[in-house]
Amino acid sequence: PNIGNSGFTNEERGKMTELLDSGFIDTFRHFYPDQEGSYTWWSYMAKVRERNIGWRIDYFIVSKRLADSLIEANIHCDVMGSDHCPVVLETNL
Repeated sequence: PNIGNSGFTNEERGKMTELLDSGFIDTFRHFYPDQEGSYTWWSYMAKVRERNIGWRIDYFIVSKRLADSLIEANIHCDVMGSDHCPVVLETNL
């Protein structure tokens, strides 16, 4: 249902795919390639965060050259205070 909406247009999705195909890693997907329902942003509309109706729009994207330095990537959806939640990347550089 999001196709065509800002943040989910074919152009935006294509450019993200192009970026990742050019030698970069979405670090959260690196660790959790099949995990669903992990969002970093929710609308202020009533009860959407409680029902986990959100988007993952906050990323750590790194060069594939750093893949061996990646330790963990997390989304802290339990941290309130904004319509976004913190994303964390742990590396050994």
